[in-house]
Amino acid sequence: MIDLVRYLLIAGIRLLIGARAEWAGARPVERQRIYFANHASHFDTLAVLACLPPALRRRTHPVAARDYWARTRFHRFIAEDCLRSVLIDRRRESAEDPLGPVLAALASGDSVLIFPEGTRGQGDAIGSFKSGLFHLARQVPKAELVPVHLDNLARIMPKGSFLVVPITCTARFGAPLERIADEPKEAFLARARQAVVDLDTRRVAR
Repeated sequence: MIDLVRYLLIAGIRLLIGARAEWAGARPVERQRIYFANHASHFDTLAVLACLPPALRRRTHPVAARDYWARTRFHRFIAEDCLRSVLIDRRRESAEDPLGPVLAALASGDSVLIFPEGTRGQGDAIGSFKSGLFHLARQVPKAELVPVHLDNLARIMPKGSFLVVPITCTARFGAPLERIADEPKEAFLARARQAVVDLDTRRVAR
């Protein structure tokens, strides 16, 4: 049942937005990674997963907000059972480390997909990155940091809209971000954000 729903979700997103991968620096190999991407649509997670080869998809856990994806049994079924998501408490309602579940997934050798803006942006602009990516990069130094830029997803379902506009989406995977010893948090986050911005090929046309 779960496998069928998972297959239908991936097949559905490919049919709806024609999600395609463009490997522009990284390669689709079985290696532990922290994928970090811009966040513009409810379809972002599915778009990235649909663009990963099955072997990588099985070992990649999207990071999602517990307050949204645990609110009903159905939401939790889709997030945890079908998409293998790791749910975090972004409201910090307890004393526990909100990144604990993500670190546990990484400790098992798997990869994760994170949206460092923390919430969906407005249009194509990429917001500033939250500190979670910085802490993950420091605590799991063996994981590659792979930037991902999602084209056109803001146009497919703009924030506040319930209408879906079929537009082809590209997930562009960039070269792994190098770590710099003792780099300040603000400098790291700005550099990580710029790595995602630089993958937007439409900037050249503009």
